[in-house]
Amino acid sequence: MLKKLTFTLPGQLVIAALLAALLGYLVPTPWLNTHSGILEFIGLGKLIYIGLLKMLVGIVVLFSLLQGITHIGSIVSLKSLGSKTVAIYALTTVLAISLGLAAALLMPSWPALMFTPDPSNVQLISQDAATGGSISTKLLSMALTNPFSALANGNLLAIVLFAIMFGIALLISLPAKHAVFQVIEAINTGLNRLISGIIKFAPIAVFSIIFEYTSQGNASLFGELASFALLVFVLTLIHGGVTLPLLAKIFTGRKLIPMFKAISAPMAMAFATSSSAATLPLSMRVAEEELGVSQSTSSMVLPLGSIMNMDGTALFEGVAAIFLAQLYGIDLGTSGLVVIFLMAMVSSIGAPGMPSGSMSGMQLVLLAAGIPLEAIAILLIIERPLDTFRTAVNVEGDLIASVIVDKWQQVKS
Repeated sequence: MLKKLTFTLPGQLVIAALLAALLGYLVPTPWLNTHSGILEFIGLGKLIYIGLLKMLVGIVVLFSLLQGITHIGSIVSLKSLGSKTVAIYALTTVLAISLGLAAALLMPSWPALMFTPDPSNVQLISQDAATGGSISTKLLSMALTNPFSALANGNLLAIVLFAIMFGIALLISLPAKHAVFQVIEAINTGLNRLISGIIKFAPIAVFSIIFEYTSQGNASLFGELASFALLVFVLTLIHGGVTLPLLAKIFTGRKLIPMFKAISAPMAMAFATSSSAATLPLSMRVAEEELGVSQSTSSMVLPLGSIMNMDGTALFEGVAAIFLAQLYGIDLGTSGLVVIFLMAMVSSIGAPGMPSGSMSGMQLVLLAAGIPLEAIAILLIIERPLDTFRTAVNVEGDLIASVIVDKWQQVKS
């Protein structure tokens, strides 16, 4: 069992982090300073890994959002059901992000442990945005840019706006089974496979980054990561155990205990697989047979939810952005918080429904806040265990949304 665990990516990440921390603590800093070539060689792992992510982030954001939006095409003709579905998913996502950001800001600040960020890092809004001009003006000036220029310059806000506008235009202009939608899906499949391949090199990047930090006296990083993971875990439980059941009670009046018994099986499968997409068939059966949701509602709400309703992911990304900004000593300000809120919401729409799928959207949030992409490697150390819990909450949100939307449909009829 132990041997099998060490060959999994989470096991490799933990081993790489612990080994790097040990070596970084044991090797004297003066010796490293006089042998700078060794530190530069070790840093190649970080340089290559982050370079590959930067190379792909704009394209990944563009096509992930296009796929997420164009999947709504199957409900365009059902405007009533579609609008209700999007409304409840938007509500739960907003509540999840708000919970995460509020809690992270109310908690004592994490100490700044990292080096000063590279000024070449992309940042959507400058820190003086709140005083140098209105936030809306700054957002518009960044968003209304040529999409090709945005891809070249890493202007993710402009890429997001173009993807949303172009996706809606495709929905209006083309039939649901048009080949363009299949091409977008095929490109996304290839990009996801490419990202999965790059992530396999994450242990090398983790070793490089953790060694660099611990060798400079930042050995407390693991303690801060543990406190961050605990906060995310508690907030995820609150969203899944309080917020979502409260919405179900308010909008449907259902008894919560029987409902939770019914959805326990899909949630357990989501926890085990860390994939909302893999849980979809079971979720649909439970919704129809045990929750009494009509087939027309479940066939629309649940597949769409597996693509665009990622409450746990949105919550995680919001808290992670605050955590990493404080570790890097970045003062987000009002404008930075607004951007994190918007980007966490947008990135959750197109997040792949697979293990660690949130790391794709996390790139968007980090770059929007001006946080170095190397921080993703730090998150990967504890991301995989947290992913199991938030996937279960994602599936819970899908099922509760199907019950609420079905109730709204019955009221209408």
